[in-house]
Amino acid sequence: MVRLIRESWAAVEPHSEEVGKFFYGMLFSLAPATRELFPVNMEVQRSRLLRALVHVIQMVDRPDDLLPFLHQLGRDHRKFGVVADHYEALGTALLAAVKKYAGDTWTDEVERAWAEAYTVMASAMTEAAAADEGPAWYNGEVVEHERLGWDVAVVRVRPEHPVPYQAGQYVSVEVPQRPRLWRYLTPANAPAEDGTLEFHIRKVDEGWVSRAIVGHARAGDQWRIGAPMGRLTVDRSSERDVLMVAGGTGLAPMRAIVEELAQYGKNPNVHLFYGGRTRDDLYDLENLQQVAMSNPWLTVTPVLDNDPGAVGAEQGTLADVVARHGTWAERDVMVSGSPSMIRATVSRMLVAGTPLERIQYDPFTLD
Repeated sequence: MVRLIRESWAAVEPHSEEVGKFFYGMLFSLAPATRELFPVNMEVQRSRLLRALVHVIQMVDRPDDLLPFLHQLGRDHRKFGVVADHYEALGTALLAAVKKYAGDTWTDEVERAWAEAYTVMASAMTEAAAADEGPAWYNGEVVEHERLGWDVAVVRVRPEHPVPYQAGQYVSVEVPQRPRLWRYLTPANAPAEDGTLEFHIRKVDEGWVSRAIVGHARAGDQWRIGAPMGRLTVDRSSERDVLMVAGGTGLAPMRAIVEELAQYGKNPNVHLFYGGRTRDDLYDLENLQQVAMSNPWLTVTPVLDNDPGAVGAEQGTLADVVARHGTWAERDVMVSGSPSMIRATVSRMLVAGTPLERIQYDPFTLD
């Protein structure tokens, strides 16, 4: 089943954009009521679907990783109003979209493999959603909006009830400026006593939500916050040390984990490579360096793509610089940033000899 799914997807993937359009067109035709669950602009939602598919395909032979991801996805989808009856239409639309673009690779055997895989996916998601006794989302109020530059802002949100996340996890948010257009953000702080969440947001090209938050979010805005997702974490009981690779605002999960680790006296050694194009992109470097001064287990290496005049930073892409420092084969590795940065870094590390099973990253971190 794994081989058939991966081989057929290899034929479909070059047509990713068309697959997304066909899937949602078919879904809304089969179940018209589902159209109201999604935003008017479907571009972001289509790309998110494809990232989810690719992530599932990559993990289809690793059930210990796949099932927790599907459980989180099922709990998260409650915020859309998705119910068990919708999953039949979702499955029909998905198989029809893959079949349309799979060409000669689509056979009866391939169809059975996809149907079996989708049944496993849907069962895991619906069971997790039904078992979750928490709210579909949490209401929160923006208590502070701080611009750090023309394209970066720090936003602090205080929910009515604490969101039960762990440092390193991400949540989906809906903001009043962009209703129904949920966007995944990662809290940059460990869970606080008063429940406040701190988000670091950079405007991205064609990022409807990120641009609205950076430019127009204000204290008093009411946000909706979805269920926590993601598995980035440091196992303090492990004998392995840790490598963190963070690009831009991809620093958020690493910062939250470092903040949590700083509460303990003894931790694994952590080497954090923090990268950006220029020195201005490393907006939290001074704070990290202060943390490192009082926590000898933490090493911070700034990396700059295009700022040769900057002092105290290594030059080059994060992928290049991290690979120059070794294979990191004996460390647990976490990577966070834009999809292109994650792809480049993971690819270089695999070529250098880092075992795939040691590398963690999350698939939903961009508009």
